[in-house]
Amino acid sequence: MNNGKRVLIALIVLAVASFWLLGADQWLTLEALKENRQALTFWIGEHRTLALLAYTLTYVLVTSLSLPGAAVLTLAGGALFGNLLGLLAVSLASTVGACVAFLVARFLLRDTLRARYRDTVARIDRGIERDGAFYLATLRLVPVFPFFLVNLVMGLTGMRLWTYAWVSWLAMLPGTFVYVNAGTQLGQVEAPGDIVSGGLLLSFALLGLFPLLARALVAWLRRRRVYAGWRRPRVFDYNLIVIGAGSAGLVSAYIAAAVKAKVALIERQRMGGDCLNTGCVPSKALIRSARVADTLRHADRYGLASVPVQGSFRTVMERVQAVIRQVEPHDSPERYRALGVDCLAGEASFVTPWEVEVRAADGSCRRLTARSIILATGGRPAMPPIPGLADMAPLTSDTVWSLREPPGRLLVLGGGPIGCELAQAFARLGSQVIQVERADRLLSREDSDVSTLVMHQFQADGIDLRLNCTATEFRLEQGEKVAYCEQDGQCLRIPFDEVLVALGRVGNTQGLALERIGLEPRANGTLPVNEDLSLRYPHVFACGDVAGPYQFTHAAAHQAWYAAVNGLFGQFRRFRVDYRVMPWVTFTSPEVARVGLSEEEARARGVPYEVTRYDLDDLDRAIADGEARGFVKVLTVPGRDRILGAVVVGAQAGAILAEFTLAMTHGLGLNRLLATIHPYPTWGEAAKYAAGEWKRAHAPQRLLRWLERFHGWRRGGPAHPGSE
Repeated sequence: MNNGKRVLIALIVLAVASFWLLGADQWLTLEALKENRQALTFWIGEHRTLALLAYTLTYVLVTSLSLPGAAVLTLAGGALFGNLLGLLAVSLASTVGACVAFLVARFLLRDTLRARYRDTVARIDRGIERDGAFYLATLRLVPVFPFFLVNLVMGLTGMRLWTYAWVSWLAMLPGTFVYVNAGTQLGQVEAPGDIVSGGLLLSFALLGLFPLLARALVAWLRRRRVYAGWRRPRVFDYNLIVIGAGSAGLVSAYIAAAVKAKVALIERQRMGGDCLNTGCVPSKALIRSARVADTLRHADRYGLASVPVQGSFRTVMERVQAVIRQVEPHDSPERYRALGVDCLAGEASFVTPWEVEVRAADGSCRRLTARSIILATGGRPAMPPIPGLADMAPLTSDTVWSLREPPGRLLVLGGGPIGCELAQAFARLGSQVIQVERADRLLSREDSDVSTLVMHQFQADGIDLRLNCTATEFRLEQGEKVAYCEQDGQCLRIPFDEVLVALGRVGNTQGLALERIGLEPRANGTLPVNEDLSLRYPHVFACGDVAGPYQFTHAAAHQAWYAAVNGLFGQFRRFRVDYRVMPWVTFTSPEVARVGLSEEEARARGVPYEVTRYDLDDLDRAIADGEARGFVKVLTVPGRDRILGAVVVGAQAGAILAEFTLAMTHGLGLNRLLATIHPYPTWGEAAKYAAGEWKRAHAPQRLLRWLERFHGWRRGGPAHPGSE
């Protein structure tokens, strides 16, 4: 911290301390204003210019330091100076004070708070980027946040001071007028009968109605601004059109049909999306086969003779397809048509914000209109621009299911969940797997102790881990596929038979003609959604992988409820999507399941926490199953049992995590988990035993020592060991 910041902080602390020590807060109350109004009015009449200057400086000081009393000072402006002069003084002083607070926050707090509250600041930055000055005007007209908080938070953004000043002045003007006018009427209360005067009642009515009127005004202005140049249809074909029939689209259509809305579901490929056809369902079927192979290979752990795994890789992959076919009816057009959904096959593109064109496989087109539209077009694997990679016919999580012969040498690019799940599955099914990861460990979003346990198992499975390693070029040399990688400054040559690219996913937005309605995806293909999942237009929504930030099937289904309900009933009430408790599982062996904060995230955000750990080698069921490895780690508020996050590493980790997810969702602490009866012997007991570890660490030691003496006295012996 430089000297300038130290001096400024010292001055602020001195000013705030003086405010409280001198009892200034007692003067800035409605009671004090009414008691001293006559004396103040008389003095102002004698020293009008000086009074205005003192009042303005006081107002600037209070607002710039975010001290209490700004509302009373605004009323005082009307009571002491009248409507016009009071309005001018308050408007000037509040704007100057807001700008000072803005600059102080930018100078003192910007770097620290942007890091600590990055999600909030990022959300506001997106609002400013999208709507510019109109976003600030919205906050001023309809105070979602207190004004002093707006001053501080806006200082953390990239907004220019001049823009902040004039927008704040203009947007605060209507509210300032309402408060100043209320102050002028308040100043006229001389007797109880004056309270029921028409002017005073009107002023208080305006005071109460202003937030509602301002909200309606902002909504009207936004609609006019957004929909300028478009003509809204007078009659619609549907209440809701859903584009994409993956998890998000299916749930959206299901909800709409359940409340008897007329809904169309458009899918250009296969119903069920990635989850059914190329993601969750096939990958978990493959992982199950791989785990069975590993069990047979190590049957001696269970008192049986280990056997070499024999079987056809083709048969394994055909089983994967059979599982898909068995699940497929759950997501079929027949099922959804029976629910009342119009299922349409074709590629949808926007014509207007309310109208889409659907092009079928035979080239025929039809146009449909709807009051609301949901984009649920999912995502696809990202393909990095590495020289020569495209010539290798790379596999992805979308295309790997076409294999019918096992790769002898499989190169896996990426150490995230998808890369890890598939790398381990292929290794257990007999492939020689080389896994390349640019970070220094796998699953870098998890804590290092989690990654370490997974990496030890990968090495035991024979996977060749290449960490701190980046693929730079691919070549075909004498008929052999070769990858060149950079690792710790050295160039590695890695020959392989197939390469699987698992370096993240990008949103699917191609072919939608978003440019026609002024929508632009982010660099990763996802769409910039608002907190209610709407896009630029309040009636157009996005959910699932195309929206982010979580690209999980259950996250897509979670978002779909908000998109569908807001799309159908958003004119009456809108819901902000709730991400406070979002669990996820990586289905490696051991499984990795997490909800809430990890230790590294808590440290990065400056969140105080305690750690409680329970090792699964103590769990009877884990010992009986031959899976006595892993741990449960719970983060709690220091000294309290409120859960901030939990991670489970081990067999059945996903099932164990459900109890912590339920507890966090409904505000249940570890004491409640400890008090819950768990059947024995089950994996779920791990949650209870973790809660027990927390309880032991927070046992009241002084009370226990007194109880020890009490029980000794009850036995008639020494009060405690060692006493006479």
